Amino acid sequence: MSEGDEIRIDVVSTADAGELLTVRRAAFVSEAQVFNDPNIPALTQTLEELVVDLQDGNVITLGGWMGHRLVGSIRVGLENGKATIGRLAVAPDQQGHGIGTQLLFAVLAYLPEDTKEVWVFTGQNSKHNIAMYNKAGYEHQFDQVAGDLTYAYLRKVLEAGAIIDDEDDAEDAPAPSES
Repeated sequence: MSEGDEIRIDVVSTADAGELLTVRRAAFVSEAQVFNDPNIPALTQTLEELVVDLQDGNVITLGGWMGHRLVGSIRVGLENGKATIGRLAVAPDQQGHGIGTQLLFAVLAYLPEDTKEVWVFTGQNSKHNIAMYNKAGYEHQFDQVAGDLTYAYLRKVLEAGAIIDDEDDAEDAPAPSES
């Protein structure tokens, strides 16, 4: 991203599914290398599965475009007042320029009014991702082992008031395979 380049953020349509799949795969290769696991869901999802996901009424997928090029995306699953962010991806040549952060903040405007909290999970060793989420107001809640990986779960509360019982929320948090 160079000076003057602006990112346009909008909902991703099924017409953009192929480009979205390419951006996600390119972005998640580095995660797969960190965890020595080439089978993470973002790398194994098929185009057909992605199209079904884009058509799901309980999922919001936003893209960030630079001109006509899709350079980033974020996926949010919605369920009972909770939003779960997954598959935040930025094209490798555009990483480190704030596109992921822009998507992370932009998605909040697309959430239903009754959304009370936003969850995000990432690999426990993804220090850069965890730092970005912390900076955006997400707080670490717990870690959970799934297979060979350990995921860090972070949450951002959208309504005023304190959260009293985090243990119940840990049980209700989405499983890593849902991202």
